[in-house]
Amino acid sequence: SILDEMENVQGGQVPQAPLSADSFPVGNFARLTDADNLLAHVHMLPPKMKRRLKALKKIQLQCTHIEAKFYEEVHKLECNFNKFYSELYVKREKIVNGKYEPTDDECDFNDGTTEEVPKDMLDRWSSSELKKMDPNAPGIPQFWLNIFKNVAILNEMVQLHDEPILKHLEDIKVKFLEKDPMGFILEFHFSENPFFTNKVLTKEYFMKCVPDEHDPFGFEGPEIYKCKGCSINWKTGKDITVKIIKKKQKHKSKGAVRTVTKVVKNDSFFNFFSPPVVNDGCENELDQETQELLTSDFEIGHYIRERIVPNAVLYYTGEALEDEEEYDDDDDDDDDDDSEDLSSESDNDSEVYQRSEGDTNTTEQNHPPDCKQQ
Repeated sequence: SILDEMENVQGGQVPQAPLSADSFPVGNFARLTDADNLLAHVHMLPPKMKRRLKALKKIQLQCTHIEAKFYEEVHKLECNFNKFYSELYVKREKIVNGKYEPTDDECDFNDGTTEEVPKDMLDRWSSSELKKMDPNAPGIPQFWLNIFKNVAILNEMVQLHDEPILKHLEDIKVKFLEKDPMGFILEFHFSENPFFTNKVLTKEYFMKCVPDEHDPFGFEGPEIYKCKGCSINWKTGKDITVKIIKKKQKHKSKGAVRTVTKVVKNDSFFNFFSPPVVNDGCENELDQETQELLTSDFEIGHYIRERIVPNAVLYYTGEALEDEEEYDDDDDDDDDDDSEDLSSESDNDSEVYQRSEGDTNTTEQNHPPDCKQQ
């Protein structure tokens, strides 16, 4: 056992008398690195030392609760200062959407854009959509869509069929919830469009700032524990979050062939507004897939709030992207596995995919397990 090994380290005998500071075998214990050995080390300490460690842990717990109070005050401060940012964000929204033309004085800013751009980069962009842009277009067209395409963690969510809708995204706002519970709401404001009737789509995040009674020393500040989406009022045949699959089935005995259609979820950025629903008190009962979905969702929501909204223009120009390496997904193995699974499914079922156009001739509608639609 581990305790037996520890006895051997100390010369084959567990000391019967209390160890003095001079006689304690620090050198041997300094080599212990894994948790089990360290646990054995603490287990073998003299009773008086164990008692003192408990006192130190109680102090540590008090420090943890003070830290929680600190973060609560920081959140209150953030809520109070948000009104000052909001005034500037209103002006930003007006400029982006062509509602206000900035004055010469407001444009007097040296941003380094006078630096010479390499010729190969100019040639690369000469045939792009930038060439097709109307030089007299108001505001900055497709401002938020370009931000989404520039940022890897958001670009992964955006499909080609999302882009025509995201061209209508005019602004993203953050509203803070100060308490009961603390949290924030992301508001996505859209112009009139042929896809849905909502003017605003919302995503609400709830946070807690209390050390876990079962693991108080794991506390690292406020954490998101739940989120809530909204219902999108899609116009007829425009719901890109679902697709129709048509499959041919052959009767085993009669040989007759029939076509069966069913509606399944389709990859789309707008699935962001339909997260898995978690009932209060059931956070520890989630399956792994749902837990991973929520973890990713929480990271994206926090990212939009903390980085994208405050620094939108810098993500549009790319200046903020230098710090984005830590958000790159380096889990290539998982991506390969997913690709293999999709290929296998397609080969076996011989499915024909097409976007839903209000077709009511469906026999089945599938939703992922443990994922209730908002």
